Amino acid sequence: MGKPTGFQEFDRELPSKIAPEERVQNYNEFVGLYNEDKLNQQSARCMNCGIPFCHSGCPLGNVIPEFNDAVYRKSWEEAYEILSTTNNFPEFTGRICPAPCESACVLGINKPPVAIEEIEKHIIEIAYAKNLVKPSAPFIKTGKKVAVVGSGPAGMAAAAQLSKAGHSVTVYERDDRPGGLLRYGIPDFKLEKWVIDRRVKVMEEDGVVFQCNTEIGKDITLDEVSKNNDAIVLAGGSTIPRNLPIPGREFKGVYYAMEFLKQQNKRVGNSPINTEDILVTGKDVVVIGGGDTGSDCVGTSNRQGAKSIRQFEVMVQPPQARTASMPWPSYPMVLKTTSSHEEGCERHWGVNTKEFLGDENGNLRALRVTDVSWETDVMGRPMKFTEVEGSERELPCQAVFLAMGFVHPQHTGMIEQGGIELDERKNVKAKEGLYRTNVSKVFACGDMRRGQSLVVWAISEGREAARKVDEFLMGHSLLESKDAVSAFAY
Repeated sequence: MGKPTGFQEFDRELPSKIAPEERVQNYNEFVGLYNEDKLNQQSARCMNCGIPFCHSGCPLGNVIPEFNDAVYRKSWEEAYEILSTTNNFPEFTGRICPAPCESACVLGINKPPVAIEEIEKHIIEIAYAKNLVKPSAPFIKTGKKVAVVGSGPAGMAAAAQLSKAGHSVTVYERDDRPGGLLRYGIPDFKLEKWVIDRRVKVMEEDGVVFQCNTEIGKDITLDEVSKNNDAIVLAGGSTIPRNLPIPGREFKGVYYAMEFLKQQNKRVGNSPINTEDILVTGKDVVVIGGGDTGSDCVGTSNRQGAKSIRQFEVMVQPPQARTASMPWPSYPMVLKTTSSHEEGCERHWGVNTKEFLGDENGNLRALRVTDVSWETDVMGRPMKFTEVEGSERELPCQAVFLAMGFVHPQHTGMIEQGGIELDERKNVKAKEGLYRTNVSKVFACGDMRRGQSLVVWAISEGREAARKVDEFLMGHSLLESKDAVSAFAY
């Protein structure tokens, strides 16, 4: 425990941000860093409580009180060693994780929680600055070859761990650069892509090979990959978006969110764009979906100079604080105002989109919507909605982005060719804790297995799957287990 009275002396403070009117002029990250004194104070707020619920709140099982203590003592190498034991990519989670660890922080019972996510980001950035982040693969290799399909956070985590175990790893990526969702889903203003490139370089120095522009099931069959490797890890993500099949869906101007976000990321990264330009400069924009992907569409639309931006959510507005149905330390489903909302956006809850309306040229011109009211159960959870009589109206709109989540991974190609079994939700069937599919020596992890989830869960799944692959290949594994690390910390 850094300072026994720290949580009483210091309030939670976050680093400063560039003002909204300035940051929307570019796609750069806009969150600053703590100075040395502020970082010391924020780490001092950790109470090193008897039962650190933050461990269980974090899908990776990060050993949080211990690295906070090391930060307070300015023992940077120790802090980095503790953090990297459970998390391969703190530079990613420190920027884009919703921080469920903070929701479980004991201090959060009656005070703002410890700024765990920001401290995590500072540890890894200091570690890079001090040249502490180095290749870790052993000189003596096992002679085993593993193919990882997908270079998103799950695939990268699996590859990093398997390389650490001494296996030869090749990561197959269908896009032109590695990173998956991190590269072509998360906007640059939340995660600049040099952050990914820096980590990829370390992994390549470890011997990991990234083979881009290669889609398994199209450019190479899964059978070919299987013949050339001792094991395969499927980590392709949940990529099929949820549609809104209402009248007028065919009009030009109605897009899936990822079509918009991916194209803008390619534009910023000077990658070739082989589809029609999706630009909203001077347009009335509606984002359908109230989650993080919708928020990213809002931030990108602001930077493209949209005339107006509305974000619709069919559900009721979340409460401002925890209710009886979401007690600490559960993750609170409360109102979240993101940095993109701060930049300019009208938010509407309880709105149902009935029809897309177009002009004579087939271009979107408006939406027909209604307000809805929800019936709830005894816990206050919404059950079903009814339309509010007399609320139907038209709203001018020339661009709509569907940001309602993802339903399952792409089935055509690799999954169908390989005869890989699916579960009831049409994700790849592979039991948690084992990660093995019905196909010999083929494993699965991340969103492709568990469904749409958080980046931190993808990293966790990649790590755990890698350990099971290592056991499969060698009969045992020395790779860290999340549960074992957390138990040791206790």
